Amino acid sequence: MPERVEAVEMRGALLRLRRDTGLPIAFGGLLHDGRRMRIAEVHGALSTALGGLAIGAGNGLGGKAIALARPCAVTDYASARHISHEYDGPVAAEGLRSVLAVPVVVGRRVRGVLYGGLRVPLPLGDRVFDAAVAAARDVEQALVVRDGAGRPDAAGDGGVPEDPAAWEGVREAHGELRALAPRIADPALRAELLAVCGRLASARVPAGAGRVTLTPRETDVLAAVASGATNAEVAGRLGLRPETVKGYLRSAMRKLGAHTRGQAVASARRSGLLP
Repeated sequence: MPERVEAVEMRGALLRLRRDTGLPIAFGGLLHDGRRMRIAEVHGALSTALGGLAIGAGNGLGGKAIALARPCAVTDYASARHISHEYDGPVAAEGLRSVLAVPVVVGRRVRGVLYGGLRVPLPLGDRVFDAAVAAARDVEQALVVRDGAGRPDAAGDGGVPEDPAAWEGVREAHGELRALAPRIADPALRAELLAVCGRLASARVPAGAGRVTLTPRETDVLAAVASGATNAEVAGRLGLRPETVKGYLRSAMRKLGAHTRGQAVASARRSGLLP
């Protein structure tokens, strides 16, 4: 996954976590070698102590979440007995007391950790945990989409093609053709090109799969989003205003029953709207 896409997805999840829970701080990052991660996004910080901090599996609260592949929490970090204390200095510098860490898990493999915290020693309730897990799932789905992973609840037919790299090339070509089609003045030729796009999109959809109807522009926007483009990049690619892109994306997400960009892309692939 390109670094900028990682940052966008992680940032969005952390902002949703703070919004949905009222926690004053949320932070996190993705693993890059299977065992260590670096905190790449911090929102609500009062210091720079946490930014860029390297976390090893088994170390501290986040490392425990990585090692166990499940959410972990402490009510008072400094005095917690069931975690190691390699990171007490940065945690104290930020004034954190009550902290939770939720792993991002794809295909039984931990890919990152989302944290949330309070600067007072209070228990974190079920509502906070549920919101943190939901935010982590948003990142998981985005990673599945970008990886082309074959998890049944996120990929088109429950598996990746025999050659994932080749299929990713098909997806890129589909997005380029969708962006090219509106520039073709000849309506017959444009319709023919869009028909080819439709065949590419539905090539691996199981018979009887549920279908959702999107407008051509909603599909264009979603195809560009699937490539990892930001709203501004989608707007430039399709000759639209960023606000218009947001409108098309919201409409597509509503039709697909999706709450995030990653969910929308995964749902569109299941329905044969995207390859």
